[in-house]
Amino acid sequence: MSSLKKSLFDFLVPGGLIFLAAMALLRPHGLPPWVQGPVHAFPFVVLAFGLFFGWYLSSSRLILSLIVLSVADRGLALLPPADQPGESAHHVMFSALALLLPLNLMALSLIKEEAMSSWRGAVRLPLVLIQPVLVLWLAQPGQAWIAHSLQQPLLPVLNTSWTALPQLALLAFSGAVCLIGIRFALNRNPLDSGIFWTVIASFVAVQGFHHGWMPTNFFSAAGLILFVTLLQASHQEIYRDELTGVPGKVAYDQAVAGLGNKYVLAVVGIDQLKQYGNQHGKSVSEQILRQIAPKIMAAAGVGKVHRLAGEEFTVLFPKKSATETLVDLGAIRKVVEETQLYLRGRDRVWEGGGAARAKSRDVALPATVSIGVAESGGARSSLALVTKAAYRALYEAKGEGGNRVKRGAVSADVHKVLSDATGRIVAYSEFEP
Repeated sequence: MSSLKKSLFDFLVPGGLIFLAAMALLRPHGLPPWVQGPVHAFPFVVLAFGLFFGWYLSSSRLILSLIVLSVADRGLALLPPADQPGESAHHVMFSALALLLPLNLMALSLIKEEAMSSWRGAVRLPLVLIQPVLVLWLAQPGQAWIAHSLQQPLLPVLNTSWTALPQLALLAFSGAVCLIGIRFALNRNPLDSGIFWTVIASFVAVQGFHHGWMPTNFFSAAGLILFVTLLQASHQEIYRDELTGVPGKVAYDQAVAGLGNKYVLAVVGIDQLKQYGNQHGKSVSEQILRQIAPKIMAAAGVGKVHRLAGEEFTVLFPKKSATETLVDLGAIRKVVEETQLYLRGRDRVWEGGGAARAKSRDVALPATVSIGVAESGGARSSLALVTKAAYRALYEAKGEGGNRVKRGAVSADVHKVLSDATGRIVAYSEFEP
């Protein structure tokens, strides 16, 4: 349940909050007149900051998405569909714009991130810029049959009187929302969440245009969502482990800098991970790590979980004694033991329980953890010695059969302190016979 809550939070923040704020404030009469001046400057600020940081962070997806939104906004502003027959040039361009907009955003969510200076980034830009020319070509009388097909109802029984968008455009928006939503559910990538809310805000811009809403405001909100989620993703890439999403080495270095002299360090290792990796391959062991990591974080209480390297998780408990951490460490051991993991096919690991039932061909992957824990002994015990003691206790716990918490003793011999007083990552292999 805690993992579901975290996923829902990641999905709604920040993209969902920005969209809801736009719906509340940017609708007609949503803001008092004295705020209208800053609102008019809002699109230019978003575009300038977005393009700058997109170039600085080597994000061609952000830059191209902002260009797509800007072209769509200018197209609606300069060539609005008037109350004319559906075959008019303006209606044709509106239909084409409403179709291409979600398709472009969906395509940009699927491509690999590249810098605009790379050859892939340079190729993508003309593909986006040529589309306005294509729309103008479709509006010519000679292409009337193509334009007519864009506006034909796919399902005549479907009631679309509530919208001016053709059914083909509605299908494109619906498909983009579904596909990007599924990608976020699978990968938990904040950029997917941002693109999802960008598509929603773009739909409101196109749909609300016919009801007197300013599309520029909602296209700007869509650009802001992309900009903020890019910053969020960049922060996550720097501070979080790419595989599991757990805070990584940079976050660990910042955490140990403020530990002080009293703390507890625990090392959590999955007992069966090497075995499953040897039997089923690296992909299976990585999926097991991804499945178990959020459970460890949720059960750690006040402990700060990090993944530095390899197969273990390091948990820091500032200003705690080893006795005070036993409840949280026991909770970690228990929640992993109760997790039901299965292997379906060759390399798909999924979690059972509740309504999810295993099939006859699914292979059960029972998992337990061993935990080595060590307590600092004051100023005379360096982080390196505490880490070594925790790893030594982890090795002993595994040697006794696993699925247990073992406390290690920190050596008080200061002459054996490593030269790196700030500590280092200790490999598990150092404690093997």
